[in-house]
Amino acid sequence: MEKSRKSTNSVDSYAVQCGECFKWRLIPTKEEYETIRQNFIEDPWFCHKIPNLSCDVPGDIEYDNSRVWVLDKPNLPKTPPDTERRLVMRSDYSKMDVSYIMPNGKKVRSSVEVEKFLEAYPEYKGKLSVADFSFTSPKVPEEMVPKDMEGKSSSARRNIPCEP
Repeated sequence: MEKSRKSTNSVDSYAVQCGECFKWRLIPTKEEYETIRQNFIEDPWFCHKIPNLSCDVPGDIEYDNSRVWVLDKPNLPKTPPDTERRLVMRSDYSKMDVSYIMPNGKKVRSSVEVEKFLEAYPEYKGKLSVADFSFTSPKVPEEMVPKDMEGKSSSARRNIPCEP
């Protein structure tokens, strides 16, 4: 997953790396990206999974400093229906904060908050469970941190929204 340096407030592209040729391929929707990510260890992604595409075709996008890339861990659960997974890049680029907007508009920031939500709103029990949510933050590779941000203390953080 990557975020354009031009647009500091949103994830503008989703990409996956081929397990054979290591080229980056753009994934057209967040939903398709999450499906690939959810099963990546058991079902690695290869160029040939897209019709009429092979490793012989140049990559869709190059890993470079023209945008800020963030790398998700594999096998995170797909965002549950009627919820939204939100990512917020910290202004010092140290990490992204993860939260979910629940079906009724409530925001949760941790598994404990999901548990409290399900206790407070029993109508969602059976439809949602704590296991449906992952608060694992995508990794911001060190080489993506702008030079003017290096060494800034966490006390200087200001959140920049980054909504997928």
